[in-house]
Amino acid sequence: MSAADIGYGGLALSGLLVAAAVVLSLVRRLGLERSIVWAATRALVQLLVVGWALALVVDDDDPLVWSWVWLAVMVAFAAWTVHRRAPEVPSSIPLSLVSFAAAALVTLGILFGLGVFEPRGRTLVPLGGMMVGNSLAATVLASRRLVTEAREHRDLIEGRLALGLTGEEAIRPHVRAALRDALIPQIESTKAVGVVFLPGAMVGLILAGTDPADAVKVQAAVMYLVLGSVATTTVVMTLGLTRRLLTPDHRLRRLPDPSG
Repeated sequence: MSAADIGYGGLALSGLLVAAAVVLSLVRRLGLERSIVWAATRALVQLLVVGWALALVVDDDDPLVWSWVWLAVMVAFAAWTVHRRAPEVPSSIPLSLVSFAAAALVTLGILFGLGVFEPRGRTLVPLGGMMVGNSLAATVLASRRLVTEAREHRDLIEGRLALGLTGEEAIRPHVRAALRDALIPQIESTKAVGVVFLPGAMVGLILAGTDPADAVKVQAAVMYLVLGSVATTTVVMTLGLTRRLLTPDHRLRRLPDPSG
């Protein structure tokens, strides 16, 4: 048995860690016991379903088209999630679709086009999932921050417009602030890899018996994928959102007050 083959018995025993979290919540009276159990159960069910579905696309004999369909579904679901988490952002679904598609084109185009990874279901689906999953939170953060900046600093933006600046020039400092907020956490996470924490992809490869040096190479490529995808999605999202916030004659559109 390999280190990665823990079996259902090992999986059940690992549930003792969830029980430990529940006990700690009870002892400290946090009131999170039900949430912990629900989160662990939901994660297990979702992973089992995904594992079963992945078995249908990761085999080398499976048509690659199904892996691309899987990626398209992930992108569509991510765009809907952005809309749900940031309802105040105008045109969030089409902008998110374009942003995630651009990230896929850039990151997967480089990794597969230059031969870093072979274009197979076993690589396309996991890498696409890493790209979409890690870009999602940053895309939500960047878009919400830009809308908030435009609403709260409307007087500054309109003052720059009154001085003769174009709409894009007037809102540029606020776009920069939104992008910095979205990118800095990923940059800091990238800097800390290998020193503060060992990322899951590398740990999984090592547990599966891969040579640590090879696991490090794969992990580095994945981290670069994540960083590139986050940068691409947030930049495309904020550029598109800037056009939605400004009128063709360079005026800032009126934004609804979230407080009602």
